[in-house]
Amino acid sequence: MQEYDVIIIGGGVSGSACARELSRYQTRVCVLEKQEDVCCGTSKANSGIVHAGFDAAPGSLMAKLNVRGNEKMEQLSKELDFPFQKNGSLVICRDREDMPKLEKLYEQGIANGVKELRILTKEEVLALEPNVTDDVYAALYAPTGGIVCPFSLNIALAENACANGVEFRFDTEVSGIERQEEGFVLHTAKGDFSAKYVVNAAGVYADHFHNMVSESKLHITARRGDYCLLDKSAGAHVAKTIFALPGKFGKGILVSPTVHGNLILGPTAIDIVDKEGTNTTREGLDQVLEKAGMNVKNLPMRQVITSFAGLRAHEDGHEFVIGEVKDAPGFIDCAGIESPGLTSCPAIGEMVAGILREKMGLVEKEDFHATRKGILDPKTLSMEERNALIRENPAYGNIICRCEMITEGEIVDAIRRPLGAKSLDGIKRRTRAGMGRCQAGFCSPRTMEILSRELGIGMEAVTKSGGGSQIIKGINKDALPEDETGERA
Repeated sequence: MQEYDVIIIGGGVSGSACARELSRYQTRVCVLEKQEDVCCGTSKANSGIVHAGFDAAPGSLMAKLNVRGNEKMEQLSKELDFPFQKNGSLVICRDREDMPKLEKLYEQGIANGVKELRILTKEEVLALEPNVTDDVYAALYAPTGGIVCPFSLNIALAENACANGVEFRFDTEVSGIERQEEGFVLHTAKGDFSAKYVVNAAGVYADHFHNMVSESKLHITARRGDYCLLDKSAGAHVAKTIFALPGKFGKGILVSPTVHGNLILGPTAIDIVDKEGTNTTREGLDQVLEKAGMNVKNLPMRQVITSFAGLRAHEDGHEFVIGEVKDAPGFIDCAGIESPGLTSCPAIGEMVAGILREKMGLVEKEDFHATRKGILDPKTLSMEERNALIRENPAYGNIICRCEMITEGEIVDAIRRPLGAKSLDGIKRRTRAGMGRCQAGFCSPRTMEILSRELGIGMEAVTKSGGGSQIIKGINKDALPEDETGERA
């Protein structure tokens, strides 16, 4: 039996935020993640939007944590070294008859404490964003809205938690939870884990674990969102995040730049039964392209380089469910974390850690390290600094991904870091190698060679995303070229 004070189920952005906040205290914390890495579920496939906070109902937990998370994001990005931009957002109103809806959003935002909100006229909107539709009547402008890299945020939180003593166990799926007189035993294929307190941050599966311990049932629907990502040549088409007026299923199709210079369109909102159903559909992508073009004109659709889908954990009451379960003392729900969950994650971690601090009487560490340095990007250096770096470590002069100009040095760093990458997707999320226009068509073989070398595994053992996702099923060594000694490579 492996014993901890707190076990967190799920290594997504909410679980990692909770882990990071708990790592401030003198307590033994473990994160159990069923995948081979952090950021493999809801957190890996979303818009990357830092919402201002005008959309959630006043008084709701969503509203409170959205605004608090927005306020914390810029400082957090400096502490943990991940990309964040406060680019602002516009909610487009195309008809005078819809002005009451726009005004309601404004009033909600003011009630929620969102700063600097304004309603702009058509002329003001087009002066800010010339590519917004000519049919625009007015727009709600939120200067505090922003954009972030969801992978970098999740990984930064997890790495900092790890550096401060939190243990992460990957490929460790929780199959059952047994209540004890004090605490819980969690059953996995890698043995049993026990803790007095459990944090349920399992995304679309949070209801599954909640219902194992409570008679008061929770229900979460997997809500699929389809996206299109455009090349960096389209990244400047808009500068701000452009929203449609929200409807029954959320904020509608947005158009936004990303922190890495691309343009993203989406998401749809399609409720599905399959909690692993991240396949895109023709109907979903057609909807993205059609509705994105309603608010932004002249979208360069020929620049689409990939499409993908993610799942949101939609709770029936459309509210975050955070707190100790009444009939299961010690079991802390962190459930129903859909949009604005990414924005809210710093505040979610703060709230969960606060609950446990009070219940456990936690004492702060004197040696907590609040900062973390990300992977060095040679492109941010002066030419003189870059040349000096390459002289010191020639791997930084070897370009592996030509689309994104990612070097061998960056990939090696991604593998060797705390919670380092173990797959092609792990490398991609940490360095962007494979995220460019050719979508890994050129760099995958070389990245696989580096993974094989650094992890000490054969090429046939390298995976796309862990599990059974091997790229090569077998190697015919007789077909490989000989080196100068006559040996096969």
